[in-house]
Amino acid sequence: MALELKSVGRVVKGQVHIQPTTLTLEKGTMNVLLGPTSSGKTSLMRLMAGLDAPTSGRLFWHGQDVTGIRVQDRKVAMVYQQFINYPAMTVYANIASPLRLMGKSAAEIDRAVRATAEMLKLTPMLDRKPLELSGGQQQRCALARALVKEAGLVLLDEPLANLDYKLREELRAEIPRIFEESGAIFVYATTEPEEALLLGGNTATLWEGRVTQFGPTPQVYRQPADAITARVFSDPPMNFLPCQKQGNRLNFGGIANAPATGALSALPDGNYTAGFRANHLHLNTHSGTAIEFRCTLGVTEITGSETFLHLIHGTDRWVGLVHGVHDLPAGQQVSVWLDPTHIYLFDAEGRLAAPAAYAAAA
Repeated sequence: MALELKSVGRVVKGQVHIQPTTLTLEKGTMNVLLGPTSSGKTSLMRLMAGLDAPTSGRLFWHGQDVTGIRVQDRKVAMVYQQFINYPAMTVYANIASPLRLMGKSAAEIDRAVRATAEMLKLTPMLDRKPLELSGGQQQRCALARALVKEAGLVLLDEPLANLDYKLREELRAEIPRIFEESGAIFVYATTEPEEALLLGGNTATLWEGRVTQFGPTPQVYRQPADAITARVFSDPPMNFLPCQKQGNRLNFGGIANAPATGALSALPDGNYTAGFRANHLHLNTHSGTAIEFRCTLGVTEITGSETFLHLIHGTDRWVGLVHGVHDLPAGQQVSVWLDPTHIYLFDAEGRLAAPAAYAAAA
């Protein structure tokens, strides 16, 4: 069982919402759509669900062309960021509502509702109304109503975005378990790279309506196909600076240099863009090969156990994420250190020329 998108695209009033996209989502897989706001995640989900019609391409379910089939006639369930429950009905009645619409018998409904409630740890709340539940319990109720239909495709559109931190963490841990028990194809949209990594499975990165890469989540994270994918799959976005390879050295504008070892040594000489993630910058050197960059400190954001450093390096603006509390005055000159094994190189077209050494070895 699989959902196949073959060159599926959507254009509305001359504006491209989704560029032609080819994807295959297999039965029993978790698939994350990762991208910033307005990158096309919801638009792509609506095409998968049949809520919108593509202006190009075809969709196949179990090998059958379902491009023109209404959403009501598909085994699809969707849970939105704004979770929706019927406030006048009990949790039991909320979960049972789609089964009643399907004309199931009372015995079938009771069996399915109780099994789904047990899966989502809602059994003690079946007689309560949604407004008597916590935010996390309300979202679980909405998810139960989607799962009880035994839909083959479950679409989750940023379902945890409106919950507080504790509830988000609780449900993030539960969703992979729920997914494994259901056996459906799950598609989960998020703007947060950390969430994609926690959920695992496969990840499709989106940018301006285009899927830039799709594959196993750790692989997309460690070996992004291009600079756009690397930017999307980094929080804060990946830092970049111009770089030139000359023989066995990498030269960063004559300000700093590093040996071109491993996969870097095989690259042709020329101009590249170096990329590195915020958490790979340090305020102190951690190795004899670390590269020092002198920067001007902009804003400092202390999160508690970590500090975000907004840095100006020539014409480039970087963000560093360092451990500990560092209350540093804006405008001062600081040295930050980067281990060259964490540098990615991208060619003039933005394609990955060489992955970071640590990632290539993983």
